[in-house]
Amino acid sequence: MNKTYIPGKADIERKWYVVDATDKTLGRLAAEVANVLRGKKKPYYTPFLDCGDYVIVVNADKIKVTGKKMDQKIYFSHSEYVGGAKYTTLREMMRTKPVRVVEKAIRGMLPSGKLGDQMYTKLHVYQGAEHNHAAQKPEELSI
Repeated sequence: MNKTYIPGKADIERKWYVVDATDKTLGRLAAEVANVLRGKKKPYYTPFLDCGDYVIVVNADKIKVTGKKMDQKIYFSHSEYVGGAKYTTLREMMRTKPVRVVEKAIRGMLPSGKLGDQMYTKLHVYQGAEHNHAAQKPEELSI
């Protein structure tokens, strides 16, 4: 009888990739990066294991969105106090925290729970073109 191959920790090899987000559409960028973080393009991909690679996203402040999303997309947060709801538009978030916009978009495309949290730790987003992961020798990932 044939047995299904399930990779162990020693079998999973992780690479580092760097993605330039300049003039990339937010949703398409997030979908591709989420696939790399999950490891879906690898031949030994397993849905219940973290087989993905590390991803560095640079130039997060230069992403683009289509349509009227800049004014109509709303980010919600709550301070846990009564009446502590805060609503922020995408335009305001891009002005103050562009890194958070990219992180939230990618996090929303990963699984929820412990597995998604583990995959999310392999994501590094930077506002400018500089990052401090040169020692890992990241490869350019074209999207």
